[in-house]
Amino acid sequence: MHLSLIFAQNLFLLKTKLFLITPPFTQLNTPYPATAYIKGFLNTKGIEAFQADLGIEVILKLFSKEGLLSLFEVASLKFQDTSSSISDNSKRIYALQDEYIKTIDLVIAFLQGKNPTLALQICQEDYLPEASRFAQLEELDWAFGTMGTQDKGKHLATLYLEDISDFIVECVDANFGFSRYAERLGRSANSFDELYEALQQEPTYIDSVLLSNLKEKIEAVQPTLFLISVPFPGNLYSAFRSAQWVKKHHPEIKVSMGGGFPNTELRSLSDARVFEFFDYITLDDGEVPVEELINAIENPTYNSFKRTFLLEDGKVVYKNNSTQPDYKQSQVGTPDYSDLLLDKYISVIEIVNPMHRMWSDGRWNKLTMAHGCYWGKCTFCDISLDYIKIYEPVAASLLCDRMEEMMEQTGENGFHYVDEAAPPALMRALALEILRRKLSVTWWTNIRFEKSFTADLCLLLKASGCIAVSGGLEVASDRLLKLIDKGVTVEQVAKVTRNFTEAGVMVHAYLMYGYPTQTVQETIDSLEMVRQLFEAGVLQSGFWHQFAMTAHSPVGLYPEKFGVVKETEVIGTFANNDINYKDSTGIDHDKFSFGLKKSLFNFMHGICFDYQLQEWFDFKIPNTKIPEDFIFDALQEENDFNIKPTAKIVWLGGRPLIEKFTKTKKGNSWDMMTLTFHDKKESFTIQTNARDGEWLAQMLLKITVSNTKTYTFQEIKSDFETNLDDFELFWYSKPINTLRAFGLLVL
Repeated sequence: MHLSLIFAQNLFLLKTKLFLITPPFTQLNTPYPATAYIKGFLNTKGIEAFQADLGIEVILKLFSKEGLLSLFEVASLKFQDTSSSISDNSKRIYALQDEYIKTIDLVIAFLQGKNPTLALQICQEDYLPEASRFAQLEELDWAFGTMGTQDKGKHLATLYLEDISDFIVECVDANFGFSRYAERLGRSANSFDELYEALQQEPTYIDSVLLSNLKEKIEAVQPTLFLISVPFPGNLYSAFRSAQWVKKHHPEIKVSMGGGFPNTELRSLSDARVFEFFDYITLDDGEVPVEELINAIENPTYNSFKRTFLLEDGKVVYKNNSTQPDYKQSQVGTPDYSDLLLDKYISVIEIVNPMHRMWSDGRWNKLTMAHGCYWGKCTFCDISLDYIKIYEPVAASLLCDRMEEMMEQTGENGFHYVDEAAPPALMRALALEILRRKLSVTWWTNIRFEKSFTADLCLLLKASGCIAVSGGLEVASDRLLKLIDKGVTVEQVAKVTRNFTEAGVMVHAYLMYGYPTQTVQETIDSLEMVRQLFEAGVLQSGFWHQFAMTAHSPVGLYPEKFGVVKETEVIGTFANNDINYKDSTGIDHDKFSFGLKKSLFNFMHGICFDYQLQEWFDFKIPNTKIPEDFIFDALQEENDFNIKPTAKIVWLGGRPLIEKFTKTKKGNSWDMMTLTFHDKKESFTIQTNARDGEWLAQMLLKITVSNTKTYTFQEIKSDFETNLDDFELFWYSKPINTLRAFGLLVL
């Protein structure tokens, strides 16, 4: 039933109409899912809501023929000002403005997937105007190798857009960025002063494009409640600009902020000036807080709120007096992407990191397997906050229901599960359910590298459509992994990454340096571990992050346990999350950044493994203490012949073709059977005696993945031994070993 009809039936109950936005800028290739999650919930309540991703809408207005004409006109003022200092790069782009204006609409259509033949022209490298970003091309040709025409076209088109972005930053608006805007104003803004002052200035050119778009939306929707989701610091400034415009032109509309930024940064908010822009700021899961806001708007005497900041008598108060519990994940509905311009998002290829490409190329439906984190112990993580602390998984059958609904709505079969860390048991259940339903989907997610990810489980995940996983190796040092309370060792990570790689699932590792008490020796040893993982071919992608202390992590809450001292205990009146600190080691970890990232870039392309680690740094480092075969030795393990009786046995293959024959030797005859199997790549046969073969053919039908019931190892063993001989002898025979290689899995 259409949402407007549902609303019409409930009109006598509710007058509230909601408008939900994600302000500029997040991603170019896919919508950030927060508003879709809330709209999906509101659908279950029959509440009328509309949503928009103003980020992509503003980008499409800027990067259009009309937008560039206007942009170059605004920039001309700077060029006419003789006192302005303008780089040669911007002068070149300004001189080539006709070429940019002529090509922009076609390039955007190409990146939207609507004009694939343009790749042929782009790849000739005389079609697009080129500025400084194209200086990387020679290096990137080496890095990409012989990439396909479409991919190379996307990459060249991305460089073209980044050239225009550089021009905007220098000549029009210094705060511009494709996936962030005025991020500096939102990062660790303990005081609201700088942001408040920026908001008192005249709107910038980018602001004017945003506010023009917002005006159209507000006048079309005419909401009573305007919800702004702010996931990152780079969305904060434009969120306040949007709220400011609504307050000025439509004071009757109530405005609320929620999302990742307030959830982590604004938990100690006390600056009353914030409420010149917003009526409410809500924290953590948004369903009940929004429901209570609706009740408050419907009934002015209603005074029940859930995790909500508001202004009373000129002072900021935090109200959490609602008796309504948070909804279970089974009750929040399926994310609803309607109203969003799903066919207008643009896929870009910025850098050669294969996992980063997945974040920026292609459209993904976003879902969550489980609320919170099932591990919830990592000492650098904000595990004291509800969105991580409260763990609640979703049933695999419900996840598949939601996947099918979203595929029907969006026409896309790609899913990014945005979990803190997807639970292995739930991933197994989800994979089995996908295969039972015969769904053709592509999915990827974030995991912990734990030993539950056996070779067979990885094969199952791959068969269900899993193409990639990302996980935290963090500091590749067992001492520091223990201090982090990661619950893994480097040796274990090596084995898990090997299992995924051999199954054909790409592995990305989050890497960390500068953790409290980390020594120079440990940083170098960590780099050597990473080098060996890439050299062994079990890791395909990675990224180094420098440690940052946050207020809601164990390190931030109890710094003395980790050998660090907070530089300041001052609690700001606005944002509070990142904490400045001094490490007892006194080491300047910043100096390792360039060498770590440069070495990783090369390792990802399978080269420079023979370089001495010293060659990556322009200062003296110690020799590594890691044995040169550490990872190689960790991967040399004998087969484990111990199978738990409760292990599930699943057959991914099809029904065999059976031929019976008689084998005769020295006057003795045996009834034999040949079973021939066909998979997508090849055919293979096994031979057994007739009785074992008949039992096996019947059992494979029972344990095929399309069946609802899954059988345990003990059940299969008991079934075999009812009429036949020693099961272990049969299980470890050559025919079964062959089947194990072609989809007979022990889970």
